[in-house]
Amino acid sequence: MRTTRSLAPNLVVAIFFSFTCSSTFAEDWPQWRGPNRDGVWRAERVVDRLPEGQLPLDWSVDIGAGYSGPTVADGRVFIMDRQTADGKQTERILCLDSKTGEQLWKHEYDAPYTVSYTAGPRASVTIDEGRAYAVGAMGNFHCLDASHGEVLWQRDLVADFDVELPIWGIAASPLIYRDKLIEQVSGANGACIVAFDKLTGKVLWSALDEVAGYSSPILIQQAGQDVLVCWTGESLSGLDPNTGKVHWAHAMKPSRMPIGIGTPAVDGELVFVSSFYDGSLMIRAPKDSLTSKLVWRAVGIDEKSTGTQTVQIGSETVGDGDNDDGNIYGIHSMIGTGIVQNGFIYGVDSYGELRCLEAATGKRLWEDLTAVPKARWATIHMVRQANRVWMFNERGELLITKLSPEGLEIIDRCQVIEPTRVQLNQRGGVVWTHPAYAEQSIFARNDQRIVRASLAK
Repeated sequence: MRTTRSLAPNLVVAIFFSFTCSSTFAEDWPQWRGPNRDGVWRAERVVDRLPEGQLPLDWSVDIGAGYSGPTVADGRVFIMDRQTADGKQTERILCLDSKTGEQLWKHEYDAPYTVSYTAGPRASVTIDEGRAYAVGAMGNFHCLDASHGEVLWQRDLVADFDVELPIWGIAASPLIYRDKLIEQVSGANGACIVAFDKLTGKVLWSALDEVAGYSSPILIQQAGQDVLVCWTGESLSGLDPNTGKVHWAHAMKPSRMPIGIGTPAVDGELVFVSSFYDGSLMIRAPKDSLTSKLVWRAVGIDEKSTGTQTVQIGSETVGDGDNDDGNIYGIHSMIGTGIVQNGFIYGVDSYGELRCLEAATGKRLWEDLTAVPKARWATIHMVRQANRVWMFNERGELLITKLSPEGLEIIDRCQVIEPTRVQLNQRGGVVWTHPAYAEQSIFARNDQRIVRASLAK
């Protein structure tokens, strides 16, 4: 009896410590760009420095090609890839054990590609209430039981909505809103954005008679209501997520082709997007009304000579091609999503130039070329954590950094995974997929494998 009594308090402490550690430190990454789709990693007790050379891997699992970023929920990792063996073209939805990498289940289906860059599925799998929602590049849409992989419902978006596929296929990651599943479908007759019943796949509403882009929708708050922010191939629009009603819209028609890929970046009332060919747009979506207002718009001469042609701040044009005020404006981003924070924007320009802009005007404050080698479409995925920014660049490197109006500070960097050539055969290949940060670890993939590496302190 004495032994039992003396151990009981220790047992209680151990259970409490185990529970608090698992809930505090093992946050999931259940959808594109994290739990809130905002590119913020809310982990504690992660490393302050990185090892030289290669980051040690917990596991590595062979997979096929794809841009689909990993998601992590309930001890499982979800990823999509493409297979082309034996003359077949299929897409797979894979579920792995997050601790070991062991395959728990897979779902494979025929998916002959007609899109450009046939490097596999684009969208991340979204996990919600024990269900996995996955959309392939050719519009194959599945809802599966996340534990066992059983198909609960499926749709062929191309057939159901008369979709004219974007040149690179469907890429937006599905968004859950209450009982709805919202996707940028690219359908005809006002079905660019579609909301489905998440349990049955039934269409609940459709909106916007526009060409689709590749950006994943997000939610913001205005006038005490949730507002769905969608960046399509023609506009940045705010919709009622319950009905699809359009509250506000800003035209952003493409000069060559729709190429909006990054997710809208938000800071307070500011919403920012940036496109490779068509520059940047900053709007203000006030918290107290369902309206919006242009803050500024900046478009460079072309995707290589950026920030030097047309600049509109509010209703005033301050740059007309000659930069009459002596300043350089804007940014033309390709794949990565920018950060808007404390009155400044941090983003990667068309050739890998990391830039800081004034959020109020788009004026460039600095440019840095040390985070990723300069090259066309050079990419960095940035995630905030505490007072730092974790950068994962297209060379497969992980960087711990700090960003400020004074410049970029690189605290440390190391290699996570090697570039592969399926997505781009130039410069020795690339890693263009956004990683997941969960369970005090990074989960990253290229076109040959997916890996986990611990970042626990």
